[in-house]
Amino acid sequence: MQEFMLFIKTKGDHLEGLSPEEQQAHIQKIGNYIGGLMQSGKLKSAQPLDMAGAVVYGNKGTFKDGPFNESKEVIVGYFHISAENLDEAIEIAKANPIFESEEASIEIRPIKQMDGIN
Repeated sequence: MQEFMLFIKTKGDHLEGLSPEEQQAHIQKIGNYIGGLMQSGKLKSAQPLDMAGAVVYGNKGTFKDGPFNESKEVIVGYFHISAENLDEAIEIAKANPIFESEEASIEIRPIKQMDGIN
């Protein structure tokens, strides 16, 4: 079993433009999705991310921090999952209900297991 990080990216706060009823329906769908991952033993953790934050750029000891406005997409949440392989992780990502109501992308990255770090 491998571990993967799934980074959910949208063009801003995907709940912002939804009515309270639509927000509740979306949260219910995500809850069902998370519940299914938990029951199957695939979910390690998942959380939404706040829209506030910064990006730190660095090169040879010089750093610059700034907002996200250089990018059209922001990471709005993550899932830390277990899957047999990348293909299974892709299928898990495709099942995310974010795609039903939002233009979104999910970046899927295998987590390296390194002695002395993990």
